[in-house]
Amino acid sequence: MRLFVGLGNPGTKYARNRHNAGFMALDQIARDHGFSPWRSQFQGDTSTGRFDSTKVLLLKPGTFMNKSGQAVGEAARYFDIAPKDVIVFHDELDLAPGKARFKQGGGHAGHNGLRSIHAHLGQDYGRVRIGIGHPGHKDRVSGYVLGDFAKAEEPMMDDLMRGISDGAADLAAGDSGRFMNAVAMRVAPPRASTGKARPDGAKPAAPKKPQPAAAAAPAPDPRSALQRLADRFR
Repeated sequence: MRLFVGLGNPGTKYARNRHNAGFMALDQIARDHGFSPWRSQFQGDTSTGRFDSTKVLLLKPGTFMNKSGQAVGEAARYFDIAPKDVIVFHDELDLAPGKARFKQGGGHAGHNGLRSIHAHLGQDYGRVRIGIGHPGHKDRVSGYVLGDFAKAEEPMMDDLMRGISDGAADLAAGDSGRFMNAVAMRVAPPRASTGKARPDGAKPAAPKKPQPAAAAAPAPDPRSALQRLADRFR
């Protein structure tokens, strides 16, 4: 069994905040893959589903960001889920909007939600770091993360959420490489050929075959008319 945790703050006033990127990712997964309706459980909201034979529990803690670990720890203990089978989706200041990275284990880098989870699970869980960009100065971070995504950022964030959902089955299977490929196919799909198509859709004309050189003009005959006639009867 896998536990997918999305970090954010409960309530409609926070719904489109940058800090709620983790909630957005889980909502997209639940919609796209036919997970069960959300219900209140483990101090948060949960939804369940399967990817092939792997059961996955989605959890959005309702304890607010700074106490996320309470809900995560309760759910992990109830189902006896090891930290390595927990994957946390969270906002990341050090990545631009529309970017994502996977990381297994490591520190919390000052993220209050991760700091709380560290206190309940340790540091061996996986993370999907969802880029939200940086305001440019640390004094502006608090207001920035609790602000909504800008209009210009929304299309790239929508693509990113769809990419995360596309790769969710690979995450459940433990294949982070394939997960990142699925994300890339959404946010940076392969570019088409740079050759320009003909407007009428016709095929290009075949190259012309070289024409044979014209035959050289015959040299003038120095014989007289009487000599040419005589030569014909020889």
